[in-house]
Amino acid sequence: MDRKIEEAMNRQINAELWSAYLYLSMSLYAKSKGLDGVSHWMYLQWLEEQDHARILQEYMLRVDAKVTLMPIDGVPSSWESVYAMFKDALIHEQQVTHMIRRMVKMAYDVDDFSTVSRLQWFIDEQVEEEDSVRAILSALEMLGGDSAAMYEYDKSLLCRQYTKAEPLG
Repeated sequence: MDRKIEEAMNRQINAELWSAYLYLSMSLYAKSKGLDGVSHWMYLQWLEEQDHARILQEYMLRVDAKVTLMPIDGVPSSWESVYAMFKDALIHEQQVTHMIRRMVKMAYDVDDFSTVSRLQWFIDEQVEEEDSVRAILSALEMLGGDSAAMYEYDKSLLCRQYTKAEPLG
């Protein structure tokens, strides 16, 4: 694996672990506010982001690249509102999408088609990640501060189920 791609993949692993840490913080904050559904949704995001890091780690090991774990920076621990929390989640997912797209371009530039192939799953996953957060933001906008409606919507988020990322079998 090209050294620059290896470095980018290690940065991406760090970003995925930071994402997991962010979603865990969001889950704990929502739980402290009595929002069990939001907490549950964010907790499942925490699990997914850990899966994403594992997928990259396992791929790198399979192609004899060196996985280098780096310190994880701190994350926010409170938000003005549920809407602000999901808005931060969307902005973060968009940043992750940008990082992955840059890695794909780097891999194409050095004809590393196996890495391009592995990263294609992440490109598709990011479309899904951004779309799901946008749908929640739209729903929250429609609630318009109605606390009874928020209570019901929060309960609906408890229905989300964790599915292990496909590349992990």
